[in-house]
Amino acid sequence: VCSYVPNMPAMQQVLDNLRDMPPTTGAKDIDLLFLKGIIESPIVRSLAKAHERLADVKLEAVRDNNKQLVSEILDSLTGLSSRDASAEELANILQEPHFKSLIEAHDKVAAKCYEMPSEVNSNAMGVTFRVERGELVIARVLHGSMIDRQGMLHAGDVIREVNGREVGSDPKELLELLRDCQGGVTLKILPSYRDTPAPPQVHLKPHFNYSPATDNLIPCKEAGLAFSKGDVLHIVNREDPNWWQAVNIVGGATGLIPSQFLEEKRKAFVRREWNGSGVLCGTLTGKKKKKIMYLMSKNAEFDRHELQIYEEVAKMPPFQRKTLVLIGAQGVGRRSLKNRLIIINPLLYGTTVPFTSRPAREEERDGQSYCFVSRSQMETDIKARRYLEHGEYDGNLYGTKMNSIHEVVDAGRTCILDVNPQALKQLKTAEFMPFVVFVAAPQLDTLRAMHKAVVDAGLTTKLLTETDLKKTVDESARIRRAYSHYFDLTIVNDNLDKAFEQLQAAVEQLCSEPQWVPVSWVY
Repeated sequence: VCSYVPNMPAMQQVLDNLRDMPPTTGAKDIDLLFLKGIIESPIVRSLAKAHERLADVKLEAVRDNNKQLVSEILDSLTGLSSRDASAEELANILQEPHFKSLIEAHDKVAAKCYEMPSEVNSNAMGVTFRVERGELVIARVLHGSMIDRQGMLHAGDVIREVNGREVGSDPKELLELLRDCQGGVTLKILPSYRDTPAPPQVHLKPHFNYSPATDNLIPCKEAGLAFSKGDVLHIVNREDPNWWQAVNIVGGATGLIPSQFLEEKRKAFVRREWNGSGVLCGTLTGKKKKKIMYLMSKNAEFDRHELQIYEEVAKMPPFQRKTLVLIGAQGVGRRSLKNRLIIINPLLYGTTVPFTSRPAREEERDGQSYCFVSRSQMETDIKARRYLEHGEYDGNLYGTKMNSIHEVVDAGRTCILDVNPQALKQLKTAEFMPFVVFVAAPQLDTLRAMHKAVVDAGLTTKLLTETDLKKTVDESARIRRAYSHYFDLTIVNDNLDKAFEQLQAAVEQLCSEPQWVPVSWVY
């Protein structure tokens, strides 16, 4: 027996008709059963419910100014109330406060005049605490936070009461009190009476990536400021020796970052290793540490282990750099990029002519491909540090002289150099003001395909082995790891034309947009 379904009366009517159908109609019983089964199936009933839901007419208010209508009715009843009891009763009902509120509510809903939900202030107060001598002391106030803008609390103030309730020495208890407060908050404090001078404007460029979410040393992860290598940070407070307050110049809130001192300790820390047999009566016995003094001959080795944390920078208006330094592994395309720039604009770009102690060949002219000098003269100049870099090949000395760089710069051109990365430390000064571009090798498969295309086109007769190609990729990765803090731009040379366009656009941008340069170049 099919039960009655009130929201589907039509289907119920069909079922009733099928049940009461006389046998004289000639319909087969099996067909009637099949039809009843279809109508009573859950799928058909669900479809019918969905159809009725879609077909329902949405209720709309007839009017949304019933309050005015009631006022007009009351005006009409004014003369009848004294003569007609029903009119008087109706007038009393319409003037009831509850009825008036009902009409007002109806009109607001009909007109969809809803109040916007109040915004919840979820901004952090921007203050951290520490326990000092059994009292809660404000450790720091984040620059630009709500507390900092109010200017009523300062680092070193002691919190005594919150809304008349005494505060213990547990920061969590204080946070719970503040969280439970409704409306205004009244704090009783013991001020520190410190007159702090305005901090100087300091901008730093970090040479590492940082995420406070993974830092176990930060006092409050929510107050940390994440940044990426190469960002420019405005330092607003350096009072804490371990945690500075900074803001990224691209925007955002002020946050905590590790100080130079803390990050140096973290990166320089090496866990000591010893075995149990070396510990006796509180003393440690073991091998004596070997002290290594800085040697000029080991300059590159020391540079690889130099800790690069932050670099202080200053903003400069657009200007033409004195030198453009191309760094990269051998065979990565630096010379091709350099020659193409000079050919396109020889008035803007130039390069040096290397010096050599090799005797000149018959077809060679002094000052074109090489400047030829005696070996004794080169050795004297090398000892006097007149060379940026030098080396010996096949018994002859080769090198790039400092004066040759100055000659190109003094002529009003940017000197393009493709030197070894060890020379970067000497180049990155106000004397040369370099724009350093790292030309990175592509993936091994891409480099292999590029070399095959050059050989097939007849552009080179030098065949590189798989070992040579892998050596280029490995050397490129090593240079990136050791000298990335010197790079202003990194270009992956997987297509020479695209790499050149990227290099040219970056160099032209230097003359049209402000630049962040090492502060030593300015002051």
